[in-house]
Amino acid sequence: MFIEAIKEVDRFTKPIHSIVRTYGGLISPATATLFFVNEEGVAITCKHVLDLIVQADKVNGQYQNFKAERDKLPRDGKFKKGLKGLELKYRYKSDSVVQLKNRFINSVHPITNIRFHAHPTLDLAILIFEGFENKHYSSYAKFVKDSNKLAQGKYLCRLGYPFPEFNNFKHNLDTDDIEWTMTGNPNSPKFPIDGIITRFGAENNQVTSIELSTPGLKGQSGGPLFDKDGLVYGMQFMTNQLHLGFDIENKEIVNNGKKTKVSNHPFLHVGHCVHVDRIKEFLTLHNIKFYEEV
Repeated sequence: MFIEAIKEVDRFTKPIHSIVRTYGGLISPATATLFFVNEEGVAITCKHVLDLIVQADKVNGQYQNFKAERDKLPRDGKFKKGLKGLELKYRYKSDSVVQLKNRFINSVHPITNIRFHAHPTLDLAILIFEGFENKHYSSYAKFVKDSNKLAQGKYLCRLGYPFPEFNNFKHNLDTDDIEWTMTGNPNSPKFPIDGIITRFGAENNQVTSIELSTPGLKGQSGGPLFDKDGLVYGMQFMTNQLHLGFDIENKEIVNNGKKTKVSNHPFLHVGHCVHVDRIKEFLTLHNIKFYEEV
């Protein structure tokens, strides 16, 4: 059903790779998604993804300041006490995020600046890449022109990068910094997931979101919602959990030849996408060129 559409949508849908380090030393990879809406280096993603991009400079700058103060402490018997004081000053605990770095994979190069517009109420943001010389995306989204085609039961698909399999990063002990490397796996797989439209969300008597019968997966945030022809109907931004009410408490079952008791509280996970009309309105507001079906 979506074989050719996925090939087309993949041409303008790209991953964002992130690495996050806590003060305790744990480095975690994460992914998100964006897709380009024209040939001028303009893409859209979720506002919560933009927040992580913007947050990186502040987080990394604060840790640089911490390191500068830490390195001035005398390495004597009072070092631990001085370090503890700095940890309190910067409010660092073991699980505090101290470093955050992002990469825009197969998008544009080089990236000298990113301007952005965040929607005031919706989880939607525009990214405008500036100063690049090469584009690594080969197409751009074409939005459905008539949103009346959206109705309960319509079969659609989403594409994104939910599984961070990349491992081309390390902690440089000499500089106490996390960095990207030329070794390891630099890729994460694209992952489509289908579903039918179940309901619509509205604010101020205006349809703002599309609910799907299946979840949008973590890392697919910012990915397009599209039909079998590759026309874009929205953008994945969250997944909600609906309690089904089929609860089980201490039910006795036989597992591997042994009796055991289990409890289960099932939920239905449904994805939510920003409605195509709200996306086009926001692009128009900021004079961003976009394309619709002919």
